[in-house]
Amino acid sequence: MSWNAEREKKSTEGSRAPIGVFDSGVGGLTVMREIMRQLPSERAVYFGDTARVPYGSKSRETVLRYSRQIIRFLRTRGVKAIVVACNTASAYALETIRGEIDLPVIGVVKPGAKVAAQATRTGRIGVIGTEGTIHSQIYPEYIARWNPQAVVLGKACPLFVPLVEEGLLEDPVTDEIASRYLKAFDGSGIDTLILGCTHYPLLRSTVRRIMGETVTLVNPAYETARSLKELLRERGLENPDAQASGRPEAAEQAQGGHPGQYEFYVSDSVEHFQRFANTILPFAVEKAAQIPIEEY
Repeated sequence: MSWNAEREKKSTEGSRAPIGVFDSGVGGLTVMREIMRQLPSERAVYFGDTARVPYGSKSRETVLRYSRQIIRFLRTRGVKAIVVACNTASAYALETIRGEIDLPVIGVVKPGAKVAAQATRTGRIGVIGTEGTIHSQIYPEYIARWNPQAVVLGKACPLFVPLVEEGLLEDPVTDEIASRYLKAFDGSGIDTLILGCTHYPLLRSTVRRIMGETVTLVNPAYETARSLKELLRERGLENPDAQASGRPEAAEQAQGGHPGQYEFYVSDSVEHFQRFANTILPFAVEKAAQIPIEEY
């Protein structure tokens, strides 16, 4: 085999490698769901740090340490790219990680910020997220790149994550807490609201009901999958089977891949994770494995 042929073979094998996706718990499954829908020919490995959730109340140093451990694990699975499917980790660890590894890394903040900056009509944008994400001011920083005149108002909603983790998506307690949090935007004039935590799209109907139809809700999970698709194309990392399959794109989108393409790992509570995942993803997660993440 010639040197060029060997190089092409290795490139093709690398393109068939999976995408690594991680989050502090189950919220990143909203990103995983969008990857399944928008990139149905790609393989993926998901890790949920269910033993150490939530990240939003933890220090920058702690979140960075956790992120490094998870990436070391994902690399043992031979991933070709990393998706930091956690707003807090994107805010605290993304730039550092990019400088430490030789894989493309994408977070969930930039894609959502860009869409919000372009979507707003009044220039007044709201962001809800964990305490870590809001205090980092990363959304205003990114939004200013596309819309320097925008006014960004943030509100930390720390109880949303445990409510979602407990499966209380449609519950009077969730409605009451959401009403209290979102009251912070009364009279603010915002016309766009970023769901700045990957758990929050699961509360979209509740947020929509409280905020009203005139406020555009931005789902960073959806935008991240779109950005990932562009990144893989730019880097020549698209799975070649996507072109070789011969299936119409619409059919692929409807199918959303198949269970054998995906691996799921957690740091605790496998059964709880599987039950929750099966309410979110296009098909049942038949197997998830618990790993000792502190060993990485």
